[in-house]
Amino acid sequence: MKYTDQEIRDYIKKANDILNKAYVPYSKFQVGAVLIDEKGNIHKGINVENASFGLTICAERNAISTAVTEGMKKISLIVITGNTEEPISPCGMCRQVIREFSDDETRIVLASSKTDKYTVWTVDEILPYSFGPEHL
Repeated sequence: MKYTDQEIRDYIKKANDILNKAYVPYSKFQVGAVLIDEKGNIHKGINVENASFGLTICAERNAISTAVTEGMKKISLIVITGNTEEPISPCGMCRQVIREFSDDETRIVLASSKTDKYTVWTVDEILPYSFGPEHL
């Protein structure tokens, strides 16, 4: 599905609106994600830190696991935003999890809560030469 600039900006606003819900007592680095599934349903996620840092869950994976719980099979669009000057960049683990639920039509929007800048990526652009279910 193709998304207009205004639709993308509306989803960025939704992601920015949940940043203050992030549980980030250690890093203070808030991240929010809004995911639109193949049926047009909206799912949200924020990062949740843990004193045992390896147990922290990123906003993207939080949104994806919530969406899967609701029956999502494919990501149509995922918007990721944070309190950064430039559009935020997802970690490698999140890129791989996004890849699991993506296809050629999936769009990944990286944004910033501090500016109106955003970039749009395909899964192949953000995770080239990736490993997926078809490789098993």
